[in-house]
Amino acid sequence: MTRHFASDNYAGICPEAWAAMQEANAGHCPSYGDDAWTQKASDLLREIFEIDCEVFFCFNGTAANSLALASLCQSYHSVICHELAHVEADECGGPEFFSNGTKILLGAGPAAKLTPDAVDHLVRRRSDIHYPKPRVLSLTQATELGTIYTAAELAALGQCARQHQLRVHMDGARFANAIAALKVAPKTITWQVGVDVLCFGGTKNGMAVGEAVIFFNRELAAEFDYRCKQAGQLASKMRFLAAPWVGMLEKGAWLKHAAHANAMAARLAAELAKIKGLSLLHPVQANAVFVQMPAPAAATLRQRGWRFYDFIGSGGCRLMCAWDTTEADVLALAADLRAVV
Repeated sequence: MTRHFASDNYAGICPEAWAAMQEANAGHCPSYGDDAWTQKASDLLREIFEIDCEVFFCFNGTAANSLALASLCQSYHSVICHELAHVEADECGGPEFFSNGTKILLGAGPAAKLTPDAVDHLVRRRSDIHYPKPRVLSLTQATELGTIYTAAELAALGQCARQHQLRVHMDGARFANAIAALKVAPKTITWQVGVDVLCFGGTKNGMAVGEAVIFFNRELAAEFDYRCKQAGQLASKMRFLAAPWVGMLEKGAWLKHAAHANAMAARLAAELAKIKGLSLLHPVQANAVFVQMPAPAAATLRQRGWRFYDFIGSGGCRLMCAWDTTEADVLALAADLRAVV
């Protein structure tokens, strides 16, 4: 089967997640999360983050982000995020819907990253009762452009958030790729820098479905289980959402697969940099490569069977690498690009 570069969602289930699901399929287990798999997955996450956090499992990132943000806000509050953030551009109004109308305030910043100055401006520009009160800072790690916040950048943003009494939410759909790139302990870019809740993505890392919503501030998790139930996110056979996390976390597969995807993106970027007529648009730090190519070349590539996205909001073509991308895939795409440019 051909592997494509449109999205890391195109990839199948990695062996570790598949094996854990198969093992969980043997016999009967209690339902609705009252099972050993869910307990073990939650405990493994606590070990990895080195904190006694509260853990919930959702089917997808839209639900995870939307419900997490709703839990941090009242309807008259607002959420600050980057103008390219997924919670703004790709959740179909989910955060606003589940929070009963919380407004999203958009900030700018290079490489899809917010700065403390941008956050400070959005908070201070109005403080009257006619304006939705800023309550949450939402950060995407890795960003929609495949760039990564460093621990120092996150610490500065965390300090800014505390100064303005903002809660901090992290959209970590590709959190594993960020950790693999930074080579730091997960705690150093989450709760130690002020993140209150992380939506840790499993789907793009090799699972079939499943995101973990992790509350480092346990008080904020009050009645989050009811939000999940009301939103249709409480799986009756929860073990099949939880078991893949066990398979991924026990022996480090989550980091191995993320590091591989990152390495394939770096290799692809290196190959594309050799081709005249192409230009890389953003630093390649995770598993995404953004490239500007002539429209006829992009059309010819698609005619040859390659699939990739024109990225809305920033321009250029987005090429995503996944846990199963091979060096042969990268070289084949590069060869076709070299031929058509």
